[in-house]
Amino acid sequence: MTQSPQRVAIVTGAARGIGAATAQRLAADGLAVAVIDLEEAAAKGTVDAIEAAGGRALAVGADVSDAEQVQAAVTRVAEELGAPTVLVNNAGVTRDNLLFKMTESDWDTVMGVHLRGSFLMARAAQKYMVEQKWGRIVNLSSTSALGNRGQTNYSTAKAGLQGFTKTLAIELGKFGVTANCIAPGFIVSDMTRATAERIGEDWDTYVAARAKEIPVARAGQVEDIAHTVSFFVSEGAGFVSGQVIYVAGGPKA
Repeated sequence: MTQSPQRVAIVTGAARGIGAATAQRLAADGLAVAVIDLEEAAAKGTVDAIEAAGGRALAVGADVSDAEQVQAAVTRVAEELGAPTVLVNNAGVTRDNLLFKMTESDWDTVMGVHLRGSFLMARAAQKYMVEQKWGRIVNLSSTSALGNRGQTNYSTAKAGLQGFTKTLAIELGKFGVTANCIAPGFIVSDMTRATAERIGEDWDTYVAARAKEIPVARAGQVEDIAHTVSFFVSEGAGFVSGQVIYVAGGPKA
């Protein structure tokens, strides 16, 4: 039986948090992983962790909202690791504020990274997926897509990613490419720590209060999201496409 070539995944925003956990999980699943972050040096830690565990990885610096940088990054991945057929659009930023205090720059920055970034990455990577007649795209949404005070920009972007996912599923399905979306609930990460800081709450108190509202009675961990990504990109998930799954410890819709 001939050994099929190693699949290559791209994970954006993979220097830390959900992105880093996802990159490490996909490497453990046997994929070669391109770790993309704004600064190549920041992605190095994730790459080192993957290589130390015996995996193949590449650190790539790119601003996902910049079309030229995205094209250069994806081309480099194809040349150095192989044709990327798995894409996880995880890169994200927050610029939280109430509507009357939100600046155009707060709005544009969040739209640029989440929506434009996911579009540019998917457009660049789909070529390789279509050629291989196999691909997996996973976009990271959020329970904030259902509305969240102080996050007009973020919740709009995260809701937009759900429509983006469903359309990709329709357009790319005939080429053997699936597109799915994960909407995390409360996850312990740098981003949620920053939120607690912004609203002036003690971290442990904040986590305990949030966990109390969650049916499974605990905060989410980055590994919870990585596990769901692992399912979506697996060989066996080829008949699951255009779905939004809330990984939030309870029902959301």
